[in-house]
Amino acid sequence: MQLSMIGLGRMGMNMVRRLLRGGHEVIVYNRTPQKTDEISKEGALAVYSLAELAHRLTPPRVVWMMLPAGPAVDDHLHALQTLLSPGDIVIEGGNTYYKDDIRRAALLKEKGIRFVDVGVSGGIWGLKVGYCMMLGGDRATFQHLKPILETLAPEEGYLYCGPTGAGHFVKMVHNGIEYGMMQAYAEGFQILEASPYAQTLKHAEVAHLWNQGSVVRSWLLELAEAAFAKDEKLSHIRGYVEDSGEGRWTVTEAIETGVSAPVIALSLMNRFRSRETDTFADRVLAALRREFGGHAVLTAEKDHAG
Repeated sequence: MQLSMIGLGRMGMNMVRRLLRGGHEVIVYNRTPQKTDEISKEGALAVYSLAELAHRLTPPRVVWMMLPAGPAVDDHLHALQTLLSPGDIVIEGGNTYYKDDIRRAALLKEKGIRFVDVGVSGGIWGLKVGYCMMLGGDRATFQHLKPILETLAPEEGYLYCGPTGAGHFVKMVHNGIEYGMMQAYAEGFQILEASPYAQTLKHAEVAHLWNQGSVVRSWLLELAEAAFAKDEKLSHIRGYVEDSGEGRWTVTEAIETGVSAPVIALSLMNRFRSRETDTFADRVLAALRREFGGHAVLTAEKDHAG
């Protein structure tokens, strides 16, 4: 199937690679041409403007965007709506607030352009194991996109969640849960680190042990083991933990709907607090984000350097 990919960051680049391996024709565009040139050497068709992208696609055009949430998405959509035709499909795969999906879909509908929101989970590991995808929009459009989804996802790894916004809503809640899970692991290892047994316990060994049939086993715990194996005390990571918005949106939704969500809310508050202190628990959180998503970390050396 032919499609285009706009945005070749950590996720977009590897998604293109997986699509190419699945036999799809992928036309790629990135604001900076270096990444476009890089992936073109692996079989993607490079273009250097949105106008060229629209020209190279065969109607009904499929345009997948993997861009940072916010103005970048609106800017690209503003340009695309003048280049695309009725019946074409825009897929928004970034970590976008679902209410923005509803607004954007309405604007594109005026031009007859179809809009699909896709929450994508998998991080830097998605190339190897596939991407878990949550989709919102028109069901008929979802059916049309199945060949792409089946290539990107592992078996049973994608779901039509409902009308516009549903995909990113489900992804938002997914990330809120992720916040709480990561915080629980971080606090547990903080308690181990402060215990009388800290000199004999190895965090990597404990994480490995807990993944052997324990009720707290998980992929996140596997990633914790990998992080501890590299640096047992995480001494080269500063415990400064960013958030990309989904936790805030999940807590906001809980407030608006009157749902009690204290674990997710407190895990978000702890990320805010981490920017003022540097604890072992925060280094665990930072390390986990680096391991599953390739997110940048602040190093202890940089912190000490001033």
